[in-house]
Amino acid sequence: MNVTVIDYKAGNLTSVVKALRHLGAEVTVTDRPAPLATAERIILPGVGHFAATKRLDETGLTPAIREAIASGIPFLGICVGMQWLYAGSTESPSQPGLGVLPETIERFPDGHEKVPHVGWNQLHPTGDSRLLAGILNGEFAYFTHSWRAPMTPATVATTEYIQPFAAAVELGNVYGTQFHPEKSGETGLKILKNFLELVG
Repeated sequence: MNVTVIDYKAGNLTSVVKALRHLGAEVTVTDRPAPLATAERIILPGVGHFAATKRLDETGLTPAIREAIASGIPFLGICVGMQWLYAGSTESPSQPGLGVLPETIERFPDGHEKVPHVGWNQLHPTGDSRLLAGILNGEFAYFTHSWRAPMTPATVATTEYIQPFAAAVELGNVYGTQFHPEKSGETGLKILKNFLELVG
């Protein structure tokens, strides 16, 4: 099992790589576009501000990711990496996302619950999903975010905090998790294992 992890200087890289190697994966970490052309699977971990994804544009990683996805390579975005799959985010309106999903990421509305949403919360799978195979309704995953994705036909799991939002998405060979599977115990390891076993 080989996987290429993108380092754009804003990801939770160490924990992701550690979890993948625990599962027996051979991991290549890159901040350059060239290795993506021959990757078997690609993961984009992310934490922090959506504006950090500007580096993907500046380094040529964005077009390389588009080409990899178009060629059928399985691609997984984690946290901000999932949000980047959308058209953009109100967190940084001038920074476009990849646009695989046409919607916009928005902040949780102000209410009685505090923002950010941090900690363990339940996953509610909504249909067939290769990424979430074997994940039962109500299993817990670890979240930390202030912006959230809307529920759309690409949503394969929801979570509720203030209001329901997309916890995981799946569209063809493109996958995303708002939560951090690398910090989500056995549930997260099952999800990463599913991704490692995908064939494009």
